Amino acid sequence: MSVSVSKDQTDAVPMPAQQEADIIISPDTRRANRIPPGQSRTRKWPVLDASGPPRIDMSRWRFQMVGLVKNEVSLNWEQMQALPRVKVFADFHCVTRWSRLGNVWEGVAAKTLVDLAGGIKPECQYVLAYGYDQGWTTNLPLAHFLADDALVALTHDGEPINEEHGGPARLIVPQLYSWKSAKWLAGLEFLEADRPGFWERNGYHMNGDPWQEERFG
Repeated sequence: MSVSVSKDQTDAVPMPAQQEADIIISPDTRRANRIPPGQSRTRKWPVLDASGPPRIDMSRWRFQMVGLVKNEVSLNWEQMQALPRVKVFADFHCVTRWSRLGNVWEGVAAKTLVDLAGGIKPECQYVLAYGYDQGWTTNLPLAHFLADDALVALTHDGEPINEEHGGPARLIVPQLYSWKSAKWLAGLEFLEADRPGFWERNGYHMNGDPWQEERFG
């Protein structure tokens, strides 16, 4: 596991009321106490991953949606960038017990991607996210994927997401521990039954709610 830091914050905690009117506010940022049990705030931007950034040839980059969608989707980078965008103000909780408060993500809302696929079949209940890093996967409930604050992020705090933080595109699902927000996103599979991903097969929780300390299964 590689670790580095960047993008230090000041002591002041970014607040929802400070954000632009068009930004989607993640509901957890409105809590009186924004730090879940067992977590502590970091002002840095730590980097943790299983095996380091993969090599991605952007001329061959593809994002795919398969499984229980009405129409399977395959987008190249130019097509992804051309989709309508949203901004989301959200906190970020790592299962290794640090939280970075007040991130602004910009990208394509999960709901927009589902609409692009013509919708989801009724039996779908779960989503499996795939990364470009050696077939890495993580699972999450469909309800969390479809939350208003969930998106495929292309920028963080106004800058393109760099390689070590999961760029060019990463999944962001703010209401779950951040290992569910897959880096180097390659695609999504929509499922009827839950299927464990990489960390879930290695003992992590199938759901991953930080407020319930769902760290391990």
